[in-house]
Amino acid sequence: MTTVDFITELFCRVDDKITATEHSQGNLYPSEVVILALLYSLKGCGPRAFWRWLVRDYRPLFPKLPDRTRLFRLFNSHRAYVAQFLAKPSMIGVIDSYGIELLHPIREGRSEKQIGKKGISNHRWIVGGKLCYLLNHLGLIVAWDCDTAEVYDGAAFQQLVDDVAL
Repeated sequence: MTTVDFITELFCRVDDKITATEHSQGNLYPSEVVILALLYSLKGCGPRAFWRWLVRDYRPLFPKLPDRTRLFRLFNSHRAYVAQFLAKPSMIGVIDSYGIELLHPIREGRSEKQIGKKGISNHRWIVGGKLCYLLNHLGLIVAWDCDTAEVYDGAAFQQLVDDVAL
């Protein structure tokens, strides 16, 4: 399967779920914004590298592509559509969290713009955050949350369980 085929298949699946229409002043439909956000998360690179890749290789698929900074602001404003793609909870589920190390603990506090805090994850110190996800019996994501690394998992992510409890 080529990348164009993958993007087309992904677009068809997303467009079937999202029924919103184009904004009167917008160039992209909400489903196009969601597709681009999904591609950005799947690509796993920085915003500039993603933008260069998108414009260089796939500009014909998205002819009304806005400027790079505007596109990333659209990702933020359209994140409510993510809830439409979450799975339904089931009687049996799994919840887990894992730490995302953004900075080596020795380098903590050296920058005023530091993201994340120092905490323990998987029996080791990290500076960053924690991502917690709740899965149903099929292994599909029902809910997720994130917080800084110093939080205790039992207290910080209990709300995920409470939201889906029967």
